[in-house]
Amino acid sequence: MRIPVQKQLKWWGIAAAVLLAVMWLLGQAILPFILGAGVAYLLDPVADRLERAGLSRLMSVVVITVGAVLIFAAVILLVVPVLIRQAAALIETAPQMIEQGRAFLSARFPDLLPAGGTLGTALTDLGRAMGEHWSNIAQTVLSSVGGAISAIAILVIVPVVAFYLLLDWDRMVAKIDSLLPREHAPVLRRLSREIDRALSGFVRGQGLVILILGTWYSIALMLVGLPFGFFIGMMAAILSFIPYVGVLIGGATAIGVALFSFWSDPVWIGAVIAIFAAGQVVEGNYLQPKIVGGHVGLHPVWLLLALSVFGSLFGFVGMVAAVPLAAGLGVLARFAIEMYRESALYTGQGVPAQAETPLLVEIAPRGTVAAELRKARQDADRTLAAVHDEARLTGTQSAGAPPPGRD
Repeated sequence: MRIPVQKQLKWWGIAAAVLLAVMWLLGQAILPFILGAGVAYLLDPVADRLERAGLSRLMSVVVITVGAVLIFAAVILLVVPVLIRQAAALIETAPQMIEQGRAFLSARFPDLLPAGGTLGTALTDLGRAMGEHWSNIAQTVLSSVGGAISAIAILVIVPVVAFYLLLDWDRMVAKIDSLLPREHAPVLRRLSREIDRALSGFVRGQGLVILILGTWYSIALMLVGLPFGFFIGMMAAILSFIPYVGVLIGGATAIGVALFSFWSDPVWIGAVIAIFAAGQVVEGNYLQPKIVGGHVGLHPVWLLLALSVFGSLFGFVGMVAAVPLAAGLGVLARFAIEMYRESALYTGQGVPAQAETPLLVEIAPRGTVAAELRKARQDADRTLAAVHDEARLTGTQSAGAPPPGRD
């Protein structure tokens, strides 16, 4: 018997509530496993490609693991120390730059920042606060990140989980497919493909865009001699997943530092502006359309909303899971809209009732049924008479026969 739709929705709602409750209660405990699953998901296409090249699944995973460990070690040893050092130096220098900018505006545009005005006082207080408390701010940020992601989880649990999940990824997907409800399996497979297309297109495509932009901004800013250029370039690239936010924040920071450092040489200020203009042109006209594409379905506003909501509900775990959850919810929302447009609520027309099995009626000439009935009665009478004759004949033969045992 088919399960009613209301009951099915009830069970699916309970499953979703259990998932959210697990994320809320066991967030920090399951964070390494979520990160490991994300790493395995991102690297599965690479493993499939190595398999098609002739390697076994185990050897493909081993090659990927060795390469990932080497890249991770290089980033930790070479890139992270530079980023931390330049970020600390920029925070330390920021009060001086803010004070110089305030003095410049006060001298050139006295009406904009009057003495004792609100804006001028706010800038002065901001510079003083940053100068006094920058070390505390950095320490708080680092301690928060350290509390969310322990070194053991990053260096041990995440690679191990990613290794085993990547090794059994195809079998795991096949097993999950075999457990899908048979009635809804085609629809669930279709939704899963759309979620995978949206998620992989955004994460892998946007990751490649960030890598390209980060390399361009960092190297170009360092070549022009901009202080803290490496950190500013990487910051602008990482924020580029939100259109215009990365170039605005990174560009404003870079131009501000350039004005502070190259005030007497405006050529280099123009060079910094040209670097960000070129990066924006290349990103908007080539990188985003060609690499990420327009079929992803993750609108920046929707992504920001997901990061904000899931981050506030589940902390750092929610921020990590925000992108896949946003992709899944976006696909489900489009599917719900599609179902709504096909429903009677949208069309204003009731769903036609299912047609019953047609009744076959044979049309025969008049008198055919009566003739068939007469023929059937005649056949029955003949059969009954034959039975009586056979019984009578059998009784006569029995009466004329000698008794058994006598000659």
